[in-house]
Amino acid sequence: MAKLALFLDEDLPLALSIPLRKRGYDVIHAQELERKGRSDADQLRYAVHEHRCLWSWNVKDFVRLHNEYVQTGQDHWGIIVSKQRPVGEALRRILRLLQTFSQEAMRNRLEFL
Repeated sequence: MAKLALFLDEDLPLALSIPLRKRGYDVIHAQELERKGRSDADQLRYAVHEHRCLWSWNVKDFVRLHNEYVQTGQDHWGIIVSKQRPVGEALRRILRLLQTFSQEAMRNRLEFL
């Protein structure tokens, strides 16, 4: 079972990437790639191109983008959305999800933390 590779949207704190990497996950944050300020659609296109599951606190826009992808028959590697949470709680929730879903299982899936 291949672990999910994650792309963290700029809405998430950069600090979340550190403990995930320490646990062996392949994580890239938008800030590290100087992708801050790009449109949500562009961020998702990047995640798709890199075969990464996108995680964001921007629920409304990424639910809309997921629905657009479904309606137009486009594939993505998963979208995880959540309301803003304290870093510790967000980390616990994402670790639970990462232990549940493989990369292939998250393909074209929308998950709420």
